[in-house]
Amino acid sequence: MKFRVERDVLAEAVTWTARSLPTRPPVPVLAGVRIEADAAGMLHLSSFDYEVSARSEVAAEVSEPGTVLVSGRLLAEISRALPGKPVDVVLDGTKVTVTCGASRFTLLTMPVEDYPALPVMPPVSGTIDGDALTQAVAQVTVAASRDDTLPLLTGVRVEIEGERITMLATDRYRLALRELTWTPASPDMSAVALVRARTLSDAAKSLGGSGQVNLALATGAGVDLIGFEAGGRHTTSLLVEGDYPAVRRLFPDETPIHAVVSRPLLMDAAKRVALVAERNTPIRLSFSEGQVVLDAGQGDDAQASEALESLLVGEDISVAFNPQFLLDGLGALTTDFVRLSFTHPNKPVEFTGQTSLDGDDIQEYRYLLVPIRFAS
Repeated sequence: MKFRVERDVLAEAVTWTARSLPTRPPVPVLAGVRIEADAAGMLHLSSFDYEVSARSEVAAEVSEPGTVLVSGRLLAEISRALPGKPVDVVLDGTKVTVTCGASRFTLLTMPVEDYPALPVMPPVSGTIDGDALTQAVAQVTVAASRDDTLPLLTGVRVEIEGERITMLATDRYRLALRELTWTPASPDMSAVALVRARTLSDAAKSLGGSGQVNLALATGAGVDLIGFEAGGRHTTSLLVEGDYPAVRRLFPDETPIHAVVSRPLLMDAAKRVALVAERNTPIRLSFSEGQVVLDAGQGDDAQASEALESLLVGEDISVAFNPQFLLDGLGALTTDFVRLSFTHPNKPVEFTGQTSLDGDDIQEYRYLLVPIRFAS
């Protein structure tokens, strides 16, 4: 095998393909990136850990076609550190020589015949705008659990009905729901998938800038797989098994009280007040006619309070939140104003966005946060 490729092209392709390699692979070959150079002048790079696969294709000057398996992380570090010149890669026996300008590296190869076959990308189920996907995934994954002892809650439930996709995630303390539209391959498509939040987030961030992203879904028939494809890059992931809890019913049907506040001002005030909130202590928000008062700290500890202008519809109400969960929800919204909708001081509060102080709220993104009970 022998090929020449631009340094930036190689570095980007190897880094992207190697990004999901396991740090402690169950078998050594899974730490490798498989590189196949074909006679048509294409490099096919792939990685796989039995759960997530990644493939990318880039053009190169191929003198001798061939296939090799080398340490993915090491090759990624080397390729990023090389000078900005063409890179020559040559396989010589059991070693690969990487030459760029005056730099020369020799890498040991791994037995390519021991490398597992990558899963086949399912047929494309539809296409989605990359920027919309990236934003939606970021808004939802903020509420997914990071506790691997509850694998179900580390996933995002993806519901597809025709042209509408709904994503849901919860860690039991908050719940995020985002709806968006896409172009399905079949107008009457209906499917449900539970995708690892980490995998979904990684795919959206790395492929979202490529314009349109192809989404492929295969459920049943022995394999449950989701795939994403854009700009010569493909990634697949096994779906999470199990029945996701029926969380959608947690959103209240009606809320007799709601308040509207400037979202950036509320975020900034919450960050300041949270400085005195010791670990596991809440920020209290007290809503009354025309204002909301934020305060934290109690007793002999440091204390802080700040008042902001707000619009209140309904009776006065006070709630307390985990500061980080509050900031996560406010940060996930993109509008100038936030509406907090209440049913009871101890019941979950729904956050939605508004474009103006006295307009209607936008329901495409909803964030439900459980308040912390506090001694009045």
